[in-house]
Amino acid sequence: MAAPSSPSGPTNRLGQEPSPYLRQHAHNPVDWFPWGEEALARAKAEDKPILLSVGYSACHWCHVMAHESFESPETARLMNEGFINIKVDREERPDLDQIYQGVVQLMGQGGGWPLTVFLTPDLKPFYGGTYFPPNDKYGRPGFPRLLASLRDAWVNKQDEIQKQARLFEEGLGELASYGLDAAPGALSAEDVVAIARSMAQQVDPVHGGFGGAPKFPNPMNLALMLRGWRRGGGAALKDGVFRTLERMALGGIYDQLGGGFHRYSVDERWLVPHFEKMLYDNAQLLHLYAQAQQVEPRPLWRKVVEETVEYVRREMTDAGGAFYAAQDADSEGEEGKFFVWRPEQIQAALPESQSELVLRHFRVTPAGNFEHGTTVLEVVLPSAELATQCGLSLEHVDRELAAARQTLFNAREQRVKPGRDDKILSGWNGLMIRGLALAARVFERPDWARQAAAAADFVLAKLWNGTRLARSYQDGQARIDGFLEDYGDLSSGLTALYQATFDVQYLEAAEALVRRAVELFWDAEKAAWLTAPRGQKDLVVATYGLFDNAFPSGASTLAEAQVELAALTGDKRHLELPEKYVARMREGLVKNAMGYGYLGLAADALLDGAAGVTFSGARDAVAPLLASANRVYAPTFAFGWREPGAPVPALLKDIFEGREPVGGRGAAYLCRGFVCERPLTDAEALAQRLAAPAGA
Repeated sequence: MAAPSSPSGPTNRLGQEPSPYLRQHAHNPVDWFPWGEEALARAKAEDKPILLSVGYSACHWCHVMAHESFESPETARLMNEGFINIKVDREERPDLDQIYQGVVQLMGQGGGWPLTVFLTPDLKPFYGGTYFPPNDKYGRPGFPRLLASLRDAWVNKQDEIQKQARLFEEGLGELASYGLDAAPGALSAEDVVAIARSMAQQVDPVHGGFGGAPKFPNPMNLALMLRGWRRGGGAALKDGVFRTLERMALGGIYDQLGGGFHRYSVDERWLVPHFEKMLYDNAQLLHLYAQAQQVEPRPLWRKVVEETVEYVRREMTDAGGAFYAAQDADSEGEEGKFFVWRPEQIQAALPESQSELVLRHFRVTPAGNFEHGTTVLEVVLPSAELATQCGLSLEHVDRELAAARQTLFNAREQRVKPGRDDKILSGWNGLMIRGLALAARVFERPDWARQAAAAADFVLAKLWNGTRLARSYQDGQARIDGFLEDYGDLSSGLTALYQATFDVQYLEAAEALVRRAVELFWDAEKAAWLTAPRGQKDLVVATYGLFDNAFPSGASTLAEAQVELAALTGDKRHLELPEKYVARMREGLVKNAMGYGYLGLAADALLDGAAGVTFSGARDAVAPLLASANRVYAPTFAFGWREPGAPVPALLKDIFEGREPVGGRGAAYLCRGFVCERPLTDAEALAQRLAAPAGA
């Protein structure tokens, strides 16, 4: 765990918190409280405003503000005298983060972290922002000056503050349910194509990705472009996705030595990243690159998937099998220090023949491309061009580069590593389980399915008791009631895992989670999903899971899980709420597709009527059919199989009844809208049928 504050000095309340992010601030001179009854009661008792600071452990600018302000005794004095200071880990309380990011949006600013919001004792915001410098800078007021001004206003102009707070409360209420007053409508296949084409218009034609700098991967929107291509939207949609995936894989946003993707790049060409690595980014990108392999197999896709899975296994996996949340951007107090190189470091680590190839391959120069003459590794000269220029065979160059990369990786392992946030979040684990499960199928890697199953077993054993899903697991303790995204993400991951293992316990757990989510989060009046459990008492407004941001809304992953459950169980009731919700959100999805990418994926699957393939026959008999089907890009189809002769679980009774092998051969029953075609026994015929244009 990287600690932006000095480990010396007295420890405040945050030293007792499980969250690595909160513990990073344990030695600040600030009188920090965690969010909870003690802090909220103190604010009311002392009639002090609340200074709410929200961040996360891998956040670079959170560290900067901590060093500049929260470690300053003078700034801490201003904070302690005038405010009740509360630190929140946004990964533990996404509902609070969602609400109070709205303050910054209402002020006409972009959101982000650190989030700094000032609240009345009854939790109504009256001012906010993100990072504040110690002195007036970047067009922002210095933090000490802001503190003094707001304290004076609280003492001498409280009527104005209360008026501002009422306006913010009204605005937050409108933001929290934005779009839910639209008339329901039916989404069509033509809508999916139109949405994908509108996204494609925003793709950088040179470097891929959406827009300019800073540039984020946006995997769910790229995935939706592929859905539009599948529905006949034209080759430009696929080309835009592939250009993006290729440029990311060769750029600095991808860790060229250790695998895995950083959070985003600060430039338009994927070169210099913010170096933190988040589990949810790598989970979604793993899934997307596996789908790219189904669309058009390439060695680059395989390389990225294999290396990313290995990164997750090596750096982000708990001894019990579950996945950690994040890896920091900083080490030894410097952003990116662990990842960057100088020419002399490479020359010292490698024999001359290899170092010359590496320096040219990654264009490592004395001037560098990052701070202080260092270089972020990107593939500038591909191995084929390098071989031609050097008069060497491609096989020789590839062999030498592979050996050199391993040597440099080993050398890098001796450096001080970035801190790691070792929280285990049930929802984010669900996203990685989903990505690993698909990759296991596509690349025929049962060991990856076992890796996903180990994580699922951990989460189901430690964070789910059959009626309550906890959000976070830390230091042997499950904490905080799960939010909508936890139920949705984990349900989606478990349905994906069933299709990689055909172990029905994962499907049964997914259905139990979905049923419990309906009880906790579904608002029948608005036909929408609450973000936090109904009746949560510490929220100034009720929030709804609407937009898909860096990670998907729980409403979107829950809809995906429900559609797959319908296909895998034959229970039409699983489609009732996705149909209502997609109809409710249709206008927003069509008009603002970039904000609803994952919901678009669920809606697209819904169009195919709970499509599925049920395999019948012994394992060896269905293996060729299953292997062929797994290589096909058929993202709206869910796959089911059971061992012949084994008892049929009640959950699967409807789907397997009457579906038998044909003439002693394994058979595949392809179904849409709960109506099945004639069974197929030929693997190539099945692949062709799955690959046929949607709706054919």
